Amino acid sequence: MQWAPECQRRFDGTLGPMAQAIVLGAGMIGSVIATDLAVRSPRLDVTVADSRPGALRRTAASVKAAAGGAGGEIKTVVVDLADAAAIKRLVAGADVVCGAVASGIAYSVLRAVMESGKLYSDISFMGEDADSLDAVAKEHGGCAVVDIGVAPGMSHVLAADCHRRLAAAGVKTESLRIYVGGLPRVRTWPYQYKAAFSPADVLEEYTRPSRIVEHGKIVVREALSEPELMDFAGVGTLEAFNTDGLRSLSRTYLGVVPHMVEKTLRYPGHIEQMRVLRATGLMSEEATEVGGVHIKPRELLAKLMFPHWQYAPGEQDLTVMRVVGEGGGKSAAWDVLDIGTQGDGADGKQTSMGRTTGFPCAVVARMLLDGTLKKAGLGAGVINPERLGEHAGVVDALVAAQADQGRGICYRLASS
Repeated sequence: MQWAPECQRRFDGTLGPMAQAIVLGAGMIGSVIATDLAVRSPRLDVTVADSRPGALRRTAASVKAAAGGAGGEIKTVVVDLADAAAIKRLVAGADVVCGAVASGIAYSVLRAVMESGKLYSDISFMGEDADSLDAVAKEHGGCAVVDIGVAPGMSHVLAADCHRRLAAAGVKTESLRIYVGGLPRVRTWPYQYKAAFSPADVLEEYTRPSRIVEHGKIVVREALSEPELMDFAGVGTLEAFNTDGLRSLSRTYLGVVPHMVEKTLRYPGHIEQMRVLRATGLMSEEATEVGGVHIKPRELLAKLMFPHWQYAPGEQDLTVMRVVGEGGGKSAAWDVLDIGTQGDGADGKQTSMGRTTGFPCAVVARMLLDGTLKKAGLGAGVINPERLGEHAGVVDALVAAQADQGRGICYRLASS
């Protein structure tokens, strides 16, 4: 790795200590990020922080397994990640920070890291607008690339790349469409679905209204609406439905691209199942009385259904995504299909959702360190992932890094 000149003394082992990387969160994604940084960047000294000792032990075991017993040492520290003051103390000596924390604390963690003036690569989903901390980041000399997972993340990077390619061909982009889903590789009754991330967040996709862009305006559609069937090589036919996943993309290109939508992918039949449950009232959070006891239907549904949505050890999951830009009779499209395996940490196995979400975050952390993003004019403030997609060299490097060094995530481009 080539370090930026101003960082050479800090990062060159012959002149000073190794670079210090802090990973906030030791869950499924944080573990992948930490493993990638520790195993593939020997000149990084990696520390992982979490409030759960068990999660930290599993992450340390995962790193050791991935290293094959040669190296792979990381430091772990028990920290309350909801404590902003503790975050600031933790990252004080860090050269780069990666975030994989719960959505409820993601915004406060981002603020703490930016007030510390750090480089930050973050996949933590937050309901708040990360852009509102742009001035704070710049004031303190910080830089954060947010939402840099698979979707949002690579979905936005590649959507912007499609827009750039169409512009280079001399046509106006008329639509950007994102289709993405995480699924079990083997379909099993009754749901033909399992959740590679929080099942509670999955239920939100079935109830939260979807904001999409039509004719240059943001409009709202019901969740699970406007289904369409699509064929994907290696997977077969899937069904897609509207979800609220455009996030910053709708703001960045509002008034530029008249039509934008993100849809979630599931095996055929899943939409109807979820519609029935929702219509029955089982996704409601309004308490109802049953036998003299007040319960929330969604909590009951979660209690009964979530065990069916859990992956068993050794079970494979897959991530499938297609990003399409169209305009002037031309199109540019990116496809990816990745397969992973549910493991226990010590066996070194990684889920596809963990791989496709964690690898981009780890790669971007290196880009922040080595000056790649700074050279592209992306060295300060809060940066949304589509901004990376506006630079061909950054896209090429991000895609290539995920395909090599044993990561094996291959994004394929098709244009017409």
